[in-house]
Amino acid sequence: MNSDHGERRARLTPVPDPPRSEPDRLVELLGRTARGHEDAFETLYDLTSTRVYGVVLRVLRSPDQAAEVAQEAYLEAWKQSARYRPELGSVLAWLLTIAHRRAVDRVRSVTSQTGRDERYGREQQPEASDVVWDDVSRQVDVERVRRAMRSLTEVQREALSLAYFGGYTHRQVARMLSLPLGTAKTRIRDGLIGLRDALGVES
Repeated sequence: MNSDHGERRARLTPVPDPPRSEPDRLVELLGRTARGHEDAFETLYDLTSTRVYGVVLRVLRSPDQAAEVAQEAYLEAWKQSARYRPELGSVLAWLLTIAHRRAVDRVRSVTSQTGRDERYGREQQPEASDVVWDDVSRQVDVERVRRAMRSLTEVQREALSLAYFGGYTHRQVARMLSLPLGTAKTRIRDGLIGLRDALGVES
């Protein structure tokens, strides 16, 4: 009798919802952050700070400066949290883009301060990738880029954001997205082709 009753109770016990994926949880946390919930921002920081710090350290090569710039990136993320748009990429890619930009700005600032004398001419030469991006930035306004990014598939946007705005290598993108390296490269390549075609159509 007791055994039957226990079985009925077991059958009636609600099955808990499956855990949310990390990208979904980060979207929720950033949304709460935008509404001023500091606890949500702290959790967001705990879940992402290792990867954000890693991106900054790879650019700066100085643990002390990397820690400082990573904190600046999170301060910017807190202030700009209401401006995040999920259709342009994941929360993680958005954070990594902020962090990478901050790190590059720090490098340029330090270079400017220390290279005004004998190294001025040599160190003021921008890298080829910077020249390309600066040219694109001058020719393509932000809204066009946003529209072009929206034309890509979600998987293409995420891979492209991590590789070109987050500063990750193809191999690191593959590992972060749990994909074979060839698949990650294909998504990045297809995303670049789609972005180029979308911008070309709007030219």
